[in-house]
Amino acid sequence: MTSETPVAAANYWGDMPEEEFYASQGVRNSKSYFDTPNGKLFTQTFLPLDPNISPKATVYMTHGYGSDTGWLFQKICISYANWGYAVFAADLLGHGRSDGIKCYLGDLEKTTAASLCFFKSVRNSDEYKHFPAFLFGESMGGLATLLMYFQSETDTWTGLIFSAPLFVIPEPMKPSKVHLFMYGLLFGFADTWAAMPDNKMVGKAIRDPEKLKIIASNPRRYTGKPRVGTMREIARQCEYVQNNFHKVTAPFLTVHGTSDGVTCPTGSKLLYEKASSEDKTLKIYDGMYHSLIQGEPDDAANLVLADMRAWIDERVERYGPKCNGSA
Repeated sequence: MTSETPVAAANYWGDMPEEEFYASQGVRNSKSYFDTPNGKLFTQTFLPLDPNISPKATVYMTHGYGSDTGWLFQKICISYANWGYAVFAADLLGHGRSDGIKCYLGDLEKTTAASLCFFKSVRNSDEYKHFPAFLFGESMGGLATLLMYFQSETDTWTGLIFSAPLFVIPEPMKPSKVHLFMYGLLFGFADTWAAMPDNKMVGKAIRDPEKLKIIASNPRRYTGKPRVGTMREIARQCEYVQNNFHKVTAPFLTVHGTSDGVTCPTGSKLLYEKASSEDKTLKIYDGMYHSLIQGEPDDAANLVLADMRAWIDERVERYGPKCNGSA
């Protein structure tokens, strides 16, 4: 992984065949498409390399705004698979290789319902229904993950993991109410327009300059201005989850950096304070930016990963397979 990764590269690691790369990382990877009532999703599976070893649990991962399950987001998936977990990830509708207008999230409930449809198909399958199951969301994927949790039946999920979740929008990132009002006068015609101010989120998310170059070279990353309906909907759903934090009863871990310029650490703190969960953990990292795993220097990223591993390993040991996967 070098700063010279070409913009046109199919993979951030270069020309090594995918199967060979994943094997070198200690995992097995498979890709497929999954049909949902709201559109087709591109999905990926990451499993421990040794097929004879049963996974500890299943983890269902959702990426952030403008990203996808490929490129550097895979670092998270690969890490969990290396720890012995079966990982399932899907490009959100409007992202990566899934259906939809690029980065248009005018109905986030439908968007999250599509991913949840895939996740529950695995979670309730004969192969995995007896395993503990965790939802994982990064950034806007954290907001999507919490919406999936609210859309699920009680006890579907053993626990929730959030990395710099988007629950509270920082003031500099908030969509202009004037812009939203003016575009709203067009009766939805402008909903898909990429016309909202671009606050250069990538630069606010990545602290390591070499990793910033790699992330910026992702050919599937959305680089246009935010769409009107997307910003309206994100603001609406952030307000919704803030008003419903008390409905969270599942065990959860939420992690955030104090220097996050994209999502506000206050969101993680409010979730921790207001959630009804008896088992809840908040980790705040001094000086870290938004992208805690892909965008921090290795020593900082490894600290976050170590905390995540300790948390999930302990919950698998504590709760075991008692979650029956009813949905």
